[in-house]
Amino acid sequence: MNLKSFVIIFSLCLTLFVVPLVTSYVPHVGDHFSYYEVTDLGSGTGDYTGYSEHATYNGLETMNGVNTDGTVSAHYSYSYNWSNSTGTIETGNPSGDFTFSPVNFLYVNGSDDQTGYVNPTVWFVMDNSIPVGGTFSLLNTEMVVISKNYSYHLPSQGRNVNVIFSQGDSSFVRNDVYGHFSATYTWKAYFDPSTGYIVGYGYDEHDTDTSGTGFTYSENLYVTSTSYPLTASSANNTSEVTPSPAVSNPGGTTPGPILYVGFIAGLALFIVVVVIIIILIYAFSRRSRKTIPQHPYQQQPPPPGPPPENIILTPKQPPAQQIVIKEVVKVKCRYCGALIDATAETCPICGAPRT
Repeated sequence: MNLKSFVIIFSLCLTLFVVPLVTSYVPHVGDHFSYYEVTDLGSGTGDYTGYSEHATYNGLETMNGVNTDGTVSAHYSYSYNWSNSTGTIETGNPSGDFTFSPVNFLYVNGSDDQTGYVNPTVWFVMDNSIPVGGTFSLLNTEMVVISKNYSYHLPSQGRNVNVIFSQGDSSFVRNDVYGHFSATYTWKAYFDPSTGYIVGYGYDEHDTDTSGTGFTYSENLYVTSTSYPLTASSANNTSEVTPSPAVSNPGGTTPGPILYVGFIAGLALFIVVVVIIIILIYAFSRRSRKTIPQHPYQQQPPPPGPPPENIILTPKQPPAQQIVIKEVVKVKCRYCGALIDATAETCPICGAPRT
């Protein structure tokens, strides 16, 4: 075994030793969840002073199958009731089919009634293997994993459940039926650690323009039933932490003495193994080291060719043509009076001799 092979094997072993194997959940046929959502628009200023909107949604998302190309076929349906402060009321029951990729979570064919996004990812499932500090996308928002052991109060069950807590903060320019506004928002989403499916989320947006007109908009969603079991959380609070990749255990419990002892013992063993491997690599490399040139070989440049001919910047002029002008003497014919060459013997007009 040469040094290169030895280093590769050691690197693989070291990776397996340090990084635990975490596999992503793959959606199954029959996975489903139902949800309840409330949206509100209010706190208006300027032209929106005193205006408000309120809507409730009851929806269901079902995974119906996995296609030959690997995409997941899904079905959505929901009912809604919308009203505003002017007395307008709307209701509806949209539904439809769509597909998405379980690899990058992008919508492939259709969507569950999502509009206004550019190449979005689904909003209801994430890669549950992403570590704390890692990022992923919901629709067009980049989310950061804040905790993988967070206690979330689920209103539909009246208890706290263990979830993955993520957060995204961003801004955009709103230009729609509401008007032209600069919008900033915070999106907090909570997912089941074992499957990556949604458990709930809260979305808060603030819209303003240069004239002082603005409003706030919020969405709050939580599941009411799931095909995936939710694990109860032992924590008694749902205090949230400031999003930061450096947070390693927000919302969790403090490690006890046994955990610290195990960590120290594992770290000591790891150090010993690394030292032994380094010694072996050094000894092996001393026996098999080969000398190499100090600089890589370079081909000598070819010898210079003959110098170029003299360069004349002014263009060459073609030789001038010489024009010869010949004079011819004319005389009158003594018979017809026509002008004829003095050297002619007969008149070309009447044919009489010149003399």
